[in-house]
Amino acid sequence: MTIMVIGSANTDLIIQVEHLPRPGETLLGGKFLTASGGKGANQAVAAARLGGKVCFIASIGQDSFGEALLKKYAQDSINIQHIKRPQSASGIAMVCVASNGQNSIVVAPGSNAFLTPCDIAAIEDQFLHAKVVLTQLEIPLSTIVAAAKLAYKHKCLFILNPAPAYVLPDELYPFIDIITPNEIEAELLTGIRVCDLSSALTASKILHQRGIKNVIITMGHQGAFFYDGKNEVLVPTLQVNAIDTTAAGDTFNGALAKTLCNSNDIISAIKYANKASALSVTKLGAQSSIPYPHEIEALQG
Repeated sequence: MTIMVIGSANTDLIIQVEHLPRPGETLLGGKFLTASGGKGANQAVAAARLGGKVCFIASIGQDSFGEALLKKYAQDSINIQHIKRPQSASGIAMVCVASNGQNSIVVAPGSNAFLTPCDIAAIEDQFLHAKVVLTQLEIPLSTIVAAAKLAYKHKCLFILNPAPAYVLPDELYPFIDIITPNEIEAELLTGIRVCDLSSALTASKILHQRGIKNVIITMGHQGAFFYDGKNEVLVPTLQVNAIDTTAAGDTFNGALAKTLCNSNDIISAIKYANKASALSVTKLGAQSSIPYPHEIEALQG
């Protein structure tokens, strides 16, 4: 069975800075690099690099950025047969990475905006081969709803990473098997400021009451909080020296999807995803920071 990742693909233009710029401030940056990014692509690469069989559904422009992206996906053995190629600029993300590992990102969606519900309907047969469908919020919301409904129809596990977070339509919630916000995204979705286990539980209950079966709130160095209406578990993560948090959440989601494609043990899947995410923040860049299985196997804890 495959993991179908439906989402965005961008090229990241990254500058290292001492601190994130304030409004009106000009900074003299350090190292600059160009890297493959986009939440959908990052998650597809993570799932594939960790051993999953991945089909990536995206919209990538017919430009030099797009051609470079496709070549890199092929290197990770990702199925790119169903990627749309409109006459449009590919997505671009401007990324500032501070010395403490925090980042600030601005995205120009470009061709990502051209992935439509009709495109999803045209590949319905691919849902027959998918066990897990993973998506995010960097593509049109109507496309995500269409994917969720087809995943439900074909009994796929539907995971939504609500990033960047915004108000979701009520009709979408019952189709979500697993939602994976971070603390900020959970607050935007529920109005609850998530900072500890108590507030994470409160926010999780709100999301569960809206129809979501399983809630996983990623909480940085604290770990990941899981709630399914009965069980509440904080799954700890490894403590590492963070260099760049870009794609940490994407690595978590890709690793989670890959593990759940082979097992129904969600707590074990979270533990594995935590390790993958922790490793990713020790390297600079998005896809360049996503680990390989042997790196995770070498970890203690």
